[in-house]
Amino acid sequence: MSEREEQYMRDGGPQWTLTVPTGGDTLRQERLTRDLYDSLEGADGLVVGFHDAEGPAEPGRKGTGAGEVALWAAATAAVVRPASQVLITLVKEWCAKERHRKVVVTIAGDSVEITGRPDAAQERMVREFQDRVSGDDSSGPDDSAA
Repeated sequence: MSEREEQYMRDGGPQWTLTVPTGGDTLRQERLTRDLYDSLEGADGLVVGFHDAEGPAEPGRKGTGAGEVALWAAATAAVVRPASQVLITLVKEWCAKERHRKVVVTIAGDSVEITGRPDAAQERMVREFQDRVSGDDSSGPDDSAA
């Protein structure tokens, strides 16, 4: 675990895992994950990094296995909008660049898949996911609500 990742985990903020599924094409997954990282890194209110590989995932266990690349993302204290809204919007924009792109966004055991060409059902699932996690991603008291 990186020092930045440990700091945000210690601070108690919510942390997302972002995985780009590619059907087993490790090189493509790494390339796309790095591109997603580049798209998210400069975003106000988010900190992103690469998950360190902990070894192969056991059969039936969700998570990254040997050769899989995943990102983590966390909100900074300065975020005004819910961090899930910022993150989901950025991931949607990244996926929309190519219709075959997919990202699985996971937080606290809940996940949703975002694709480059979402249909109405997927859009609804993303909205429901955001509603479920929006209470979990406040980074602290909102000083602007006074």
